[in-house]
Amino acid sequence: MIFAIPFPDISPEIFAIEIGQFSFALRWYALAYVVGILLGWRLAVLALRRDRLWPGLKKPFDPAKAEDLITAVILGILLGGRLGFVFFYQPGYYLSHPAQIPMIWQGGMSFHGGMLGMASGALWFAWKHKVRVLTILDLMALGTPPGLLLGRIANFINAELWGRPTDLPWGVIFPGEAAQDCAGVAGLCARHPSQLYEAGLEGIVLGALVIFVVFARAWTRRPGQVTGLFLVGYGAARIFVEFFRQADAQFIAPDNPMGYVVQIGAAGLSMGQLLSLPMVALGLAFILRARSRP
Repeated sequence: MIFAIPFPDISPEIFAIEIGQFSFALRWYALAYVVGILLGWRLAVLALRRDRLWPGLKKPFDPAKAEDLITAVILGILLGGRLGFVFFYQPGYYLSHPAQIPMIWQGGMSFHGGMLGMASGALWFAWKHKVRVLTILDLMALGTPPGLLLGRIANFINAELWGRPTDLPWGVIFPGEAAQDCAGVAGLCARHPSQLYEAGLEGIVLGALVIFVVFARAWTRRPGQVTGLFLVGYGAARIFVEFFRQADAQFIAPDNPMGYVVQIGAAGLSMGQLLSLPMVALGLAFILRARSRP
């Protein structure tokens, strides 16, 4: 490996406190969740304060009620994200060790599961406050990209979800298992920083696009349109990045070194791509439906 970037010396823990048998550590990943949710909440409140952005030029509900929505979002992310990881990625292990399912602090969250959990929270909020479900989903779509940006950066700091081996000059030599021999190359192995690819596409590019169409083009006047854009944008970004991202270990086998869950000849689809394809299709359906209405 001629060109490679050493992994920066950043601890996954911001600080740790130990007092006798009590210990507490604040991790970058936890901080990313908290700050991402707060930024999403502020974006939602800013949108709710502008009547011109909504159908009938009237906001759907009082911005003060957004706190209930945030509660539903947090519960949806935690429950859906964890259960999604359990059943999408390691069902056999967790069905054999059910006591470990609630142990979120040990790691293991799924974005697709978290998205389903958020949608469930949107249904509850819409039922409670008599608001259109699509309007709530649009607000969630507006507030989600900041969390994606910070979460993927936290993945990079944690040196997890790394990419496939590469000889490109921006390849990163991650510590631990990722640095072992790979693809027949002796010595340290440089890999795609796929976490940063996702941070840029899902967080910055998609986030800027969603903010633009909401505040500059008032796409929220057609309920479901912003949700459709988010689903298409995230799904397309995830499908693209999966070509550079290392497959999850449980899917890799001697006869399947690329970790495909669906094989089509020499090619195939990863779990991330398989879960993202329906997102793109559903997003397009949302956009077409919204565009077909006055």
